Amino acid sequence: MQGRRPYALWVVGAIIVVAAFYVVSTYNQLVRLDQAVDAQWGQVQNVYQRRADLVPNLVATVKGAANFEKSTYIAVTEARAAIGRLPASTVQSATTDPKAFAQYAQAQDQLSATLSRLLVTVENYPDLKASQNFLTLQSQLEGTENRIAVERRRYNEVAQAFNTARNTAPTVFIAGMFGPKFADKPYFQAQPGAQTAPVVNFTP
Repeated sequence: MQGRRPYALWVVGAIIVVAAFYVVSTYNQLVRLDQAVDAQWGQVQNVYQRRADLVPNLVATVKGAANFEKSTYIAVTEARAAIGRLPASTVQSATTDPKAFAQYAQAQDQLSATLSRLLVTVENYPDLKASQNFLTLQSQLEGTENRIAVERRRYNEVAQAFNTARNTAPTVFIAGMFGPKFADKPYFQAQPGAQTAPVVNFTP
């Protein structure tokens, strides 16, 4: 019996070491995947900021056109301002708080929709369509909208990679040990105008 006791202790000790190693390894994997989501979220914010930076020049350009519909560019300005009024905490917590994520995505989608309406309205103003300044802004906006679609898709991909790893047994139990730190990541959902660049081809 005395000979078996040290053996049993070794077995128990080995099990504890293996379990601890697995927990640490799983934790580190979740951290890496979580960091990948955060990095891609930063890319999404960057392209959205680039679009926001284009809006004032775009609005100033259409305002200069004779009789351009005031309500159209006011809607764009207000949609951009609404994004600026979002609390910093909403943006920072978006990847771990579905409500904050939805609020941020909805504000950006609203700007996408108003920009699309503005660009459609421009069809009624041939002189504006022929303006080199407008054509330059149109090209920059089209490129930015395409980048937004790409970065949103990439975000969804890394979020899916995290969620898949996080919710696979037995990782899901280990993730649960750390509370909200490794909460599921929300996704961008396809909405009208959200992931498709506005129609900005003004060729006759």
